[in-house]
Amino acid sequence: MREQLKQARRWIIKIGSSLITDDGKGLDKAAIEGWVTQLAQLQQEGRQIVLVSSGAVAEGVSRLGMAQRPREVHWQQAAAAVGQMGLVQAWESEFQKYGIATAQILLTHDDLSNRRRYLNARSTLDGLVQLAVVPVVNENDTVATAELCFGDNDTLAALVANLINADALIILTDQQGLHEADPRSQPGAPLIEEAMANDERLLNMAGGSGSLGRGGMRTKISAARTAARSGACTIIASGREERVLQRLMAGENLGTLLLPEQQPVTARKQWLAGQLKARGRLVLDAGAVRVLRESGRSLLPVGVTEVRGRFDRGELVLCVDEAGSEVARGLVNYDSREASRLLGQPSNRIESLLGYSGEEELIHRDNMVLSDG
Repeated sequence: MREQLKQARRWIIKIGSSLITDDGKGLDKAAIEGWVTQLAQLQQEGRQIVLVSSGAVAEGVSRLGMAQRPREVHWQQAAAAVGQMGLVQAWESEFQKYGIATAQILLTHDDLSNRRRYLNARSTLDGLVQLAVVPVVNENDTVATAELCFGDNDTLAALVANLINADALIILTDQQGLHEADPRSQPGAPLIEEAMANDERLLNMAGGSGSLGRGGMRTKISAARTAARSGACTIIASGREERVLQRLMAGENLGTLLLPEQQPVTARKQWLAGQLKARGRLVLDAGAVRVLRESGRSLLPVGVTEVRGRFDRGELVLCVDEAGSEVARGLVNYDSREASRLLGQPSNRIESLLGYSGEEELIHRDNMVLSDG
């Protein structure tokens, strides 16, 4: 399996607070420089990279001279607002040395649970990595409330892996990986080199969280399970290992590899089928049905003859043939009123019909799964 990782193209790299802030002493500029050197090389080799960076609150705590991370949400938000400035500047200045542009992406849980925002976030991230820009993603601690917090950037990284169909999630931490017992209390506990992400025994082996971040090994296991929903594997490894990213990409046996039980297509199909309720139907002509079934391409407006039901952008709709049989299902890029205006029209007329230039597809193939039969 580690040999197969060499072929993976799209990677989510998550780096924890204790690594980025040198255990709370402030931003570790030398460590950031080292990670950027590795990430730049990986991108030059043709890989698409999304960086999920913790450290805003921890850096803010350091800058503000606080004795420890505050418990109150509003003080955490204040620390995040201060720390985010330095965090983004540090990443940007290092990537600029390699001529690589970066983009700041701040998300809350609500952004990914709302289907419209989900599609917007997906389109933005997908566009950035195709432009060879490295998105630097963090939870929007400044505005998130207790009800909206991801709770840790491990979870956020896993949701981003689902969002853009990443091949792998790399979680860099201050531990060598997952051990059979907490190595802080049992130093000789063996390292688990490989396991299935959904193995129930893993949670019993995990310890608690550190003082700087909100996550611990338990959240990393949960994150691996979340990433596995879309077929991504997860590696938990030490960010302090020399050239850790290059060595992982080369298939070296570092850290803990947690594997999904299903291939990406099957996993995503189950997610679309099981997590969402269909809000409407698009009736397709024979040509569109043939294109979807035989070519696996996106659904364009030109092949749709009727819109049934009311739905918003980002909601799940069924694609049916003229006899009413389901052909596919997916997340639609336009609401029902807009879709009705686009019936049978070529994509180059979308701007003139709607007054703005949106996606050329009604449903992109990455957000669509074919139905059985």
